[in-house]
Amino acid sequence: MAARAAFGFAGFLLAATTIAATPVFAQSKDPNQPQTKTDCLDRTNAAGADCPEDGGDGTPGAGPGAAGAVFLPALIVDLFPNPAGGGGTPLPTPDPRRDPASALPSPSAPADAPVVPAALPGGPIISPTDLVATEPQRAIVGEHVPDEVLVTVDGDAGVVQQIAASFGLEVRSQRQSRLLGTTLARFGILDGRPVGVVLAQLAADGRTRRREPNHVYSLQQAAGIVNYAFDRIELDEKQASGENVRIAVIDTGIDDTNPALSGVIAGQFDAMPEVPIEKRDHGTSIDGLIAGVGALKGMAPGAKIYHARAFEGGKSTMDVILSALDWAAEQDVRIINMSFVGPKNDLLGIACRNARALGIVLVAAAGNNGPKAPYGYPAAFDDVIAVTATDAKDGLMPQANRGAYVFISAPGVEMVAPSGAGSEVVTGTSFAAAIVSGAIANLIHAAPDRSADEIEKALADTARDLGPKGRDNDFGYGLLDTKAAEAAKE
Repeated sequence: MAARAAFGFAGFLLAATTIAATPVFAQSKDPNQPQTKTDCLDRTNAAGADCPEDGGDGTPGAGPGAAGAVFLPALIVDLFPNPAGGGGTPLPTPDPRRDPASALPSPSAPADAPVVPAALPGGPIISPTDLVATEPQRAIVGEHVPDEVLVTVDGDAGVVQQIAASFGLEVRSQRQSRLLGTTLARFGILDGRPVGVVLAQLAADGRTRRREPNHVYSLQQAAGIVNYAFDRIELDEKQASGENVRIAVIDTGIDDTNPALSGVIAGQFDAMPEVPIEKRDHGTSIDGLIAGVGALKGMAPGAKIYHARAFEGGKSTMDVILSALDWAAEQDVRIINMSFVGPKNDLLGIACRNARALGIVLVAAAGNNGPKAPYGYPAAFDDVIAVTATDAKDGLMPQANRGAYVFISAPGVEMVAPSGAGSEVVTGTSFAAAIVSGAIANLIHAAPDRSADEIEKALADTARDLGPKGRDNDFGYGLLDTKAAEAAKE
């Protein structure tokens, strides 16, 4: 593909080579293992961990899982087709309990941005070499689908088709996004142009609001002895309840026949229905840790889980995750759990900010990629509570991400959780995020009118300091203290 791009566009714009994307992988069942071995010690384990392919010698990245790998895009379909006659979707109505000054302004194109004349559907396609770019070629950071871009568009299905024709692209899906407040189109690049070049070219069309790569995201699991979380986060197991609190989980498929999930799942959505479900363990564990019943009791029994399947083989893409987020927002949930990590993507950031404006508490895994890893998203967005993992002695999981974005710590090392048809010992910031989501459900159950901002402040003010005094890059504000957070008053 790179050879075709170089041949077709020699001398065109800037050098037609993209900066190599660095894949983000999940971690290992042994917190003491080296970074490159994390989450991949047992490739047949029941935890469903996602692992990089190797060249047979154990060297990550030597095979098909290296930078530029594509896991899902050929099978992703349009889940939310445009309604007849088109029409836009209004931005979410902000939560009246939230400061209006913090609401996200609608993205807009520069006033002087030129508009590329739109080709009529079925009309001639402009040669890519004749297109004018108003921005320099984008340097794409992070693993992404190499022949796709995501674009928010001012207009309906007809406008999307016109833009595709004008830029020599293929419309692979389009839908009205509630959280983005506009039409989201997924365009395919058929002629080998690098993603960065196409994004720069699309900037010339004033009908395109935002233009992003279709980034790839990874679940944050490190599979590994009794659930010690209740004790460590000061939550009385006998009194714990999230009764009737609605929580969305975006994850793998689940085994809803597991006894721990009996009566727990209120609704399910498959954001990638044409991809067969092979792994159900990670999602089952997350749901169980949040609201499980019976022998494997979760943090918030009685809570109602709305589960969106958006991962297979430990991987997903930006457009699939956005579909799941839109569905979650439509379920009137109070909490969204996102136990996955990937590169920064502005579309994901907008969706998270608008979800928070609706009053939804967003909880995400900080990441299992080591102390020197780049920030993990969505956790690193301002409107998301980033959770790191600690062990039974309140020690930090060695392979946890570090950074100023880490908000709070919670148990996530060697805990028993539902998995598939049974149970297993799990480790990772994924599971710490589930513990925090369950704890927050208890706070909402106790005080339903408590806003997302009030909950976030209570968690920060009452966390038990673990590292250097005050907030730090390892533990955030410290270890979650549910009892103190519930008692905290504004």
